[in-house]
Amino acid sequence: MKYIRYKVYKFVAMKEQNNENKLIEGEDFYLTPEGYRCFTEKYHLKRGHCCKSGCRHCPYGFDKKTGLLKK
Repeated sequence: MKYIRYKVYKFVAMKEQNNENKLIEGEDFYLTPEGYRCFTEKYHLKRGHCCKSGCRHCPYGFDKKTGLLKK
């Protein structure tokens, strides 16, 4: 019985977390002409860290060529 109760609580917590983390088009990302999602500077700041992928709107100043943070 404890296992089932844990699963229910975990599901409810995950559902609430997913609602908080929903992406908003135009604010967190926009669609490129090719159909890809391009994340905005606001989204990267909300996420709180640099993923070091060389994102187009990286507010942390990561340079993919050198592998260094500029800021």
